Amino acid sequence: MKIAIYGGTFDPVHNGHLILARDAVETLGLDHLVFVPNSASPHRLHQRRTPDVLRYEMILAAIDGEPRFKADDAEIRRGGVSYSFDTVLSLKEKYPTDVEMFYLIGQDNVDELHTWHRIEELKRLVNFVVFTRSSSDASHLLLKLERRVDISATEIRSRVAKGDSIRYLVPDAVLQLITANNLYKESSH
Repeated sequence: MKIAIYGGTFDPVHNGHLILARDAVETLGLDHLVFVPNSASPHRLHQRRTPDVLRYEMILAAIDGEPRFKADDAEIRRGGVSYSFDTVLSLKEKYPTDVEMFYLIGQDNVDELHTWHRIEELKRLVNFVVFTRSSSDASHLLLKLERRVDISATEIRSRVAKGDSIRYLVPDAVLQLITANNLYKESSH
């Protein structure tokens, strides 16, 4: 069995995340891809974010009907600072012992990967896969998936704050949750 962990803030989850996830499933031959929203990233402790339960609800809405996409709220339930090492151990308990585990990261995380909590142990537990935007981004030896998707959560929050449309940037179900919960109306988010 092959699974990949796709962690992040997902504030909000958007079509770029889903496109990259689909690429990973198909390219790596994954049985499951698990979206894991963090509670508090150790690298972004002072960043304001949408309440955990709403971010998790948006992920569930976005992946509804995708049989190989899963969501796990382990980091939210644990609370506090989210460490990938703890999440991987938690997921390893849920899957068979013969599972091959991948951990998906963006190119922007590669340079700080050495600072991650218990990184050497984590490297023994998972195969890191880097989402790159071009082949010139490959200044590392990690497995990479190349795809250029210029959609960002920051842009989406900014557009909502300005009153601009985010249709086609997020799944319709996520747009409905953003609207129903009056999310991202303040530009300081």
